[in-house]
Amino acid sequence: MDITHRPPEVNRTVSAVPPASPTAAAEAPPERRLGLLLLAGVLGLGAAFRLYWALRDDGIYWPDEVYQSLEPAHRLVYGYGLIAWEFVEGARNWALPALVAVLLGLGRLVGLTEPAGYLALVKGFFALVGTATAWATWRLARASGASTLAASGGAALFALASVPLYFAPRAMSENASVLPVVLGLALALPRAASRRALLTGASLLGLAVLLRLQNGVFCVGLLAVLLARRQWRQAGVALAVLSGWALAFGLLDKLTWGRWFHSAIVYLDFNLVQGKAAQWGTEAFDYYPRILRRAMPGLSVLAGALALLALPRARGLAFLTAAFVLLHAYQPHKELRFLVPALPLLAALAGVGLDSVLRVLRGFPARATATVAVVAAALLSGANAGALTFGELGQYERVRPQDSAWDDQGPVNRLLVAAGRRDDVCGLKVEAVHQAWTGGYSYFHRKVPLYPHNGPGRGSNRFSHVITREGYEGAGAAVAREGPLVLVKLPITGCTPDPGYSWRLP
Repeated sequence: MDITHRPPEVNRTVSAVPPASPTAAAEAPPERRLGLLLLAGVLGLGAAFRLYWALRDDGIYWPDEVYQSLEPAHRLVYGYGLIAWEFVEGARNWALPALVAVLLGLGRLVGLTEPAGYLALVKGFFALVGTATAWATWRLARASGASTLAASGGAALFALASVPLYFAPRAMSENASVLPVVLGLALALPRAASRRALLTGASLLGLAVLLRLQNGVFCVGLLAVLLARRQWRQAGVALAVLSGWALAFGLLDKLTWGRWFHSAIVYLDFNLVQGKAAQWGTEAFDYYPRILRRAMPGLSVLAGALALLALPRARGLAFLTAAFVLLHAYQPHKELRFLVPALPLLAALAGVGLDSVLRVLRGFPARATATVAVVAAALLSGANAGALTFGELGQYERVRPQDSAWDDQGPVNRLLVAAGRRDDVCGLKVEAVHQAWTGGYSYFHRKVPLYPHNGPGRGSNRFSHVITREGYEGAGAAVAREGPLVLVKLPITGCTPDPGYSWRLP
């Protein structure tokens, strides 16, 4: 008997099976196998690059990677650390420091109680989060209609490109939140997303906002996309989930700062109402595309062209990406790191655009060659990541654009570690650089006063050692050297206690 002639309500088993997507049906097994093989290679190389730089670079791109994450986490776990203004006035919530504190706490349990150990653990964690984000980029491209092969090419544009590699190991809110952003959109954005996928995806987006407030753009954008599609029920579910996470955000602030949504209110007032972020520099509207072209001249053009090809097929993802980039472009103060959450979205769009290219190519060899060429271009970018300068990254471009972007202030941080290991240190002054551009107690790891360059003089007896430039040892003796800097032991036998010592970062 032919069951296809039964009424729909009787033939429930047949009607419940979703038809295969055109992309899946058209994908030949050899192309799928090559795509998975490329994905594995891309993820492996991306992890290797990230871990290499995580263990090699002691430098600082911007103080936030220390004083909004490592230092408050060190204070939570070890009981001391410098306090930045954000954690005096409550302009940041405690989600990111708590995440890093968990890592430091786990490290402490297994004996990683020295900076070399626990910093490697934190940096390695963020490096692997970046690798997982490359996999989520592949998933997002697949969810947006790309074939396995094309999606692997798109994933390579995030996994291997020099700019994502540079930022990957740094304990910044952008890096902590990018994985839940990408995976959340991969689950919640597809038109045919299941209820479970929508719940999980919206929850991940809510978590991303908890880690970085600016990711609220993706939450509002998801709701806008669902409403534009007239998916009223899905929009209601997403709104309910996101409202729950908003409540969690407010509750966290209430428990830590004493007021509902305190960190969001202070942060938005500081940046949008008072416009004080401009004191760290302002840039023109075209800053982000200009700097991306400078940092990755060939690859950024390739990725941009492929992303444009994806517009007819991935309008929702394109809208979210454009909204995030444009809102940041309109803000006077700009840093390339602010765009980190959008980079995997651009890569996923490029994967969809590559799929459109592959569809017009005839034969497996041509499609394989095109995809491998994209992966090779990304690999070439990653292999040259070590040559990045601050000017290419849009940082300090008016004062020292030719300086290497790697290991900046690494010598002073290694001397902080060296000083912390000495039994005769009863106080330390860093004369060579502003304290905000050092690793603080996260690197020093010694509960004694750590003075800035404008702190007490050498004759105050408040400190026994100084970090200064070679040639400025004075009456002291150099006990360690790093590049142009030296750690100097002053000719004193002990430190005079400082009852007025301030733990606040100057």
